Amino acid sequence: MSHSAPAANEHPFAPYVRILGKGPNLSRPLTLDEARAAMGMIMAGEVLDAQLGAFLCLLRVKTELPEEAAGLALGIKDALAKPAGAVKVDVDWASYAGKSRQLPYYVLAALTLAQHGIKVFMHGAEGHTAGRVYTSDALAALGVPVATSTAQAVAQLQSSNFAYMTLEHLSPALHKIMGLKAILGLRSPIHTVARMVNPFDAAFSVNAVTHPPYMPVHQEGARLMGEQAMAVFKGDGGEVERRPEKSCEVCFLEGGKPGSEEWPAIVAGVRDKEDSLDLARLKRLWSGEDADETAAAVIAGTIAIVLRYSGRAKSVAEAEGAGQVLWRDRIKGKVL
Repeated sequence: MSHSAPAANEHPFAPYVRILGKGPNLSRPLTLDEARAAMGMIMAGEVLDAQLGAFLCLLRVKTELPEEAAGLALGIKDALAKPAGAVKVDVDWASYAGKSRQLPYYVLAALTLAQHGIKVFMHGAEGHTAGRVYTSDALAALGVPVATSTAQAVAQLQSSNFAYMTLEHLSPALHKIMGLKAILGLRSPIHTVARMVNPFDAAFSVNAVTHPPYMPVHQEGARLMGEQAMAVFKGDGGEVERRPEKSCEVCFLEGGKPGSEEWPAIVAGVRDKEDSLDLARLKRLWSGEDADETAAAVIAGTIAIVLRYSGRAKSVAEAEGAGQVLWRDRIKGKVL
């Protein structure tokens, strides 16, 4: 019997904890299939709280490998309610960090893509860190509704090419696990893998990290999940948003094959932290009433990354130019 097989009278989840926790010499990473099966049990509510806490902390201590991240993400995806009614999504956009230093300009980038006919499904977790503004806050300021069911999301994607759902509605089970941060005192690996799920099977998914060492985990994890086109980079505050004053490495998949590309900085100098995150400014930026050149560079630069790696631009330079054109040519009188 292998050291991971269940013993007599043992809980069926115990072997997964044992694989990770049997000391420095006998513990090992989970395989993709083991991680997928373990996550399936967690999503089905077949795991005791003590087991779940131990499992998440053991993964966190060693940092999840791409195989584990891919398996956990697939286990989540297996458990999600599939949207009724076919909808072809172009861009899956993960929004799990919130913003504290700058306004959430990425929301304007996503809405610009939607206005130009590119279907964007955004999903995220909110409220986990004090003092941050989240996607729902930005959308409320812009008068854009948030979907509270997959059916609603599908309808919004069909009518306006954009929908956003929080994890609370997309997956109540996952939302509950994310809430354990307050109990465990640790950010769990679920914060990483929830971003990778691509619930509506979009043709392309875009993601951002706060810590660059996680970029290969997302890239290789997505490849193992069978994704064909994705991009991940160090975003502002951990959101999918260019930091215009810094150069930017983007790790991507193109036709399922990994690569990386360096993007130059697009403004000179250093940006200060914004004094207050006045969400009303988002509407003024959209209407053109507020002509902030740095904000425009952030928005166009973020659009450019999506265009480049979703196959809509052949080079960084072409993508940068196309991003500026899309932002310039938005319909300023209405958001969606």
